[in-house]
Amino acid sequence: MLSLQKILLLHVLACLGRLAHGSDIIHGTKAPENSMHYMASVQNNMGQHVCGGFLITEDFVVSAAHCNDSTPTHVVLGNHNLKNSNHQKIKIKNKNIRKNYQNIGQGNDIMLLELLYKVQLNERVQTIQLPPAEIHLEENQVCQVAGWGKTETDVKSVDELRVVDVSVINLRVCEELWHGLPANVICAGGYKTTKGFCQGDSGGPLLCDGLAVGVVSFNYKENCSYPNKPNVYTDISKYRQWIDGIVKSRKYEE
Repeated sequence: MLSLQKILLLHVLACLGRLAHGSDIIHGTKAPENSMHYMASVQNNMGQHVCGGFLITEDFVVSAAHCNDSTPTHVVLGNHNLKNSNHQKIKIKNKNIRKNYQNIGQGNDIMLLELLYKVQLNERVQTIQLPPAEIHLEENQVCQVAGWGKTETDVKSVDELRVVDVSVINLRVCEELWHGLPANVICAGGYKTTKGFCQGDSGGPLLCDGLAVGVVSFNYKENCSYPNKPNVYTDISKYRQWIDGIVKSRKYEE
């Protein structure tokens, strides 16, 4: 027998259509070369960009749990343009996913990638700080989201990193628009605006006040023509203890 939670989730998906993985930047601009040196391209064994991510220590990258569906094998750091060869390419040693993650629609969409060895921090590769365990984002606070990917619904992904400003949406409003919204999320962009992310390379950061506060999770269907529904991010502050424990111990859950 299906649990009430699963019944509700199936009802949501039936009403709203398929959730779409995100992080492609809509109506944004190219990120300046002297910025966002923490951005990581998460790639498969064919060298294809499958997701975004961001470097938080010399040997750990944060991404989205559903990115594991694309079987990532390594990350590329130090390049805004993925066609350039001047970068650090490092194999993924371990992929740590929250043990209570089931699917993108039920939350806990966060993954911590341990790299095979420590990266060389320099003028092109830097880490970004995470928020404290308690953080309060103001409604309409302007943040940023960055990633590689489509700039419109039916076009190819781009090679150059793009960034766009998005405003934080009140969680109560987001819950009304996303019936069955999972816990521990942030909503920003994609609603009453022409800016946000779209399907493609999820796992990129939501950036507020110089901190990576969210991980790109999902939007509505495969539609990049806003407004529709708010874009949804995993709230990193709710997972600080989990992240810190892994980084400190280097021990992984199944």
